[in-house]
Amino acid sequence: MKTGLVLEGGGLRGVFTAGVLDAFLDGNFHADYVIGVSAGAANGVSYVSGQRERGLRTNTDYLHDPRYMGLRSLLLHRSLFGMDFIFHEIPQHLDPFDYQAFQENLCEFWTGAIDIRTGETVYFGKEEIGDDLEALRATTSLPLLSQPVAYRGRLLLDGGTADPIPVRRALADGCDRVVVVLTRERGYRKPAQSFRAVYRSAFRRYPAMIRALDTRHRIYNDTLDFLAGLECGGTAAVIAPATPPQVRRIERDRDKLLALYQEGLEAGRALLGSGFLRNY
Repeated sequence: MKTGLVLEGGGLRGVFTAGVLDAFLDGNFHADYVIGVSAGAANGVSYVSGQRERGLRTNTDYLHDPRYMGLRSLLLHRSLFGMDFIFHEIPQHLDPFDYQAFQENLCEFWTGAIDIRTGETVYFGKEEIGDDLEALRATTSLPLLSQPVAYRGRLLLDGGTADPIPVRRALADGCDRVVVVLTRERGYRKPAQSFRAVYRSAFRRYPAMIRALDTRHRIYNDTLDFLAGLECGGTAAVIAPATPPQVRRIERDRDKLLALYQEGLEAGRALLGSGFLRNY
């Protein structure tokens, strides 16, 4: 039986996912397949490389470092997050990412990013998560808060734009059952974007990107409905915060982040004890 993990994004709410994945490492649960977008992908690579608490550290240790996030980065690089710092300085020097363990793990890994010219989600596998981590940079680049990433002839942004919970991709890739980690509470429904005039102006040269942002909430909510059917049929298990997270997509309160991480740890342990993953 092929078991997959599907990891939603959500900015710094992804620290919940980091907790879930650390619980899985503690319980010696190693999935056959991982797919994540945005922050889900950024946390997922540390799970595949077997680096416990690396997701927690990279989400919390640099909150007040101007190289990590803030107005300085936005003014100098037109990106709220310091992408060179996050995808070069941290993994290469400050908190080294174990590229060898990641590549040698038999677990499949995929992430997706939206091509702003076509509006389609483009998926990248382990062989494309090289030392430069450009595919991860692309999937975590938030519309309006980051510059598009030029990669392999495409202009790419946040993978959560057009395929925010890539469970259908996991099933198409042969997963028999999936564990889906959400960063919003159960019962959450995504509203339509409230800043349409802003993104219509910013992406006026890319009508497909505008359409993707216009329909993002419908795709997200439709996927939740599809996921509910899978869960009822026993094909999927969903892990989500029990209550609305008191953590914003862009959060600087370390105590709030640690509390959400702990909630993720406990939720991951609960699933391990539930029997859903028996025979893994």
